[in-house]
Amino acid sequence: MPRTPPHRPASVTPMAFARAIADAYRRHGRDPAGALKLAQVTPSQLAKPDARITAHQLEVLTAAAMQELDDEGLAAFERRLPWGSYGMLARASLTAPTLGVALKRWCRHHGLLTDNLRIALVQSGATASMAIEEHWAIEGDLRELNLAFLLRNLHGLACWYVDSRIPLLETQLPFSAPSHADAYRFMFPGPIRFDAPRAEIRFDARYLALPLRRDEKALAAMLQRALPVTVLQYRRDRLLVRQVRQALASHPEAAHNATALAELLNISARTLHRQLKDEGATLQQLKDEVRCERAKDLLWRTQKPLKQVAAAVGFRNEKSFSRAFRLWTGTSPAQFRETKESTP
Repeated sequence: MPRTPPHRPASVTPMAFARAIADAYRRHGRDPAGALKLAQVTPSQLAKPDARITAHQLEVLTAAAMQELDDEGLAAFERRLPWGSYGMLARASLTAPTLGVALKRWCRHHGLLTDNLRIALVQSGATASMAIEEHWAIEGDLRELNLAFLLRNLHGLACWYVDSRIPLLETQLPFSAPSHADAYRFMFPGPIRFDAPRAEIRFDARYLALPLRRDEKALAAMLQRALPVTVLQYRRDRLLVRQVRQALASHPEAAHNATALAELLNISARTLHRQLKDEGATLQQLKDEVRCERAKDLLWRTQKPLKQVAAAVGFRNEKSFSRAFRLWTGTSPAQFRETKESTP
């Protein structure tokens, strides 16, 4: 039988990143030949504008450069960031009670390393963002490389801290789309916007309340191969509140029973209650929120009698539904519907 050919990792990483690292060597007055050879990147390949390498090749090249140059900033900043700087930042935030506190500490401590850029955690309503304000003079491949590295590092570290996949709502990049723009979908899953005012990643602000799930032992293991943490794919999304809301909306019959809902989510009922408590929510609260939104939608969009609306959102009679709706909204279902009808 013919043998199955071994899997080969796709070469999707832009060669522009390798050229930026070679440029960092020259800025330090060093020759990049040894690091390029270690990563199996030939001079002819390096010169090709649209060539690609694998993520592993970039990892090898980056690690070699950061250690040999003793600069994790890769010549982007006015002063070096000695090898171990970003590990120190991760360790300094490890005792934070929540992801939000950890990211704020990380940003504050990063500001002690360099004045060339400021990184801030910003929350606006239901959206959180990590935004970079630039105060440096670098341009071209080296600027693109460092902004991409910083955003990937922040996203990967946030996921690692809470052991959860954190979906990105949007990634903003403050430069025009390069010829290798397609590669960014492998680095930042989700919508990507070029020519933005600043470098920024956006995500659901509810992740900020999640507790950190890592300790010193886990950190030591991670730092042995710190670079891959930025692209590690987490299969599980620990923001259970979102999953429960979606399950309740899609499968309203599961709302009557915590065990049935837990089975739908492939967890135990005990884990369901405990994890919701960690996120500052209760199952009853989420049930009420979903039922309230469903009731509002039916009252506004349809002319169904209140008895039918009550049944559709899981109440046995109109009286108990009206009592609950008033607690949720401060008004009766009939008054709520009248308000809609009187709206021009």
